[in-house]
Amino acid sequence: MPAGVEVERKFLVAERPAGLDDHPSQRIEQGYLAVHDDGVEVRARRRDDQATLTVKSGPGLVRVEEEMEIDGRRFEALWPLTEGRRVAKTRYLVPLDGGLTAEVDDYAGHLAGLFTAEVEFPDEAAAHAFSPPGWLGREVTGDKRYANRTLAVEGIP
Repeated sequence: MPAGVEVERKFLVAERPAGLDDHPSQRIEQGYLAVHDDGVEVRARRRDDQATLTVKSGPGLVRVEEEMEIDGRRFEALWPLTEGRRVAKTRYLVPLDGGLTAEVDDYAGHLAGLFTAEVEFPDEAAAHAFSPPGWLGREVTGDKRYANRTLAVEGIP
């Protein structure tokens, strides 16, 4: 895969998986500075104490993603511009077969009760060959209703 391209599948986890708290986790706050109708987005994100600015193409299996670190001062300056377009969640890293990892997101605030999981792959062939364990639930890859940017603005579908 070219640099700046990600291949991932997204799933709607029906309920909080047992033992989720036993896995490494991070608190994530992200807010959207720009959201375009074609799916392009610009977001500011803080994971624990690390901040980034990210530009992404629209939802789907393969997308362009460019992420750059920003300092805390810059994050704090941008954060007010995301009012009304924010997501707060705890991300758990759950190991899967084949050396893969499910990033399970337990949403908070206006999205409390929602659980999603994303699995990133080295290429499209691996993504298509992946057989998800049953607990991952219904696949929502490319479903704009479950894109974080949509969840931030419109809430749970």
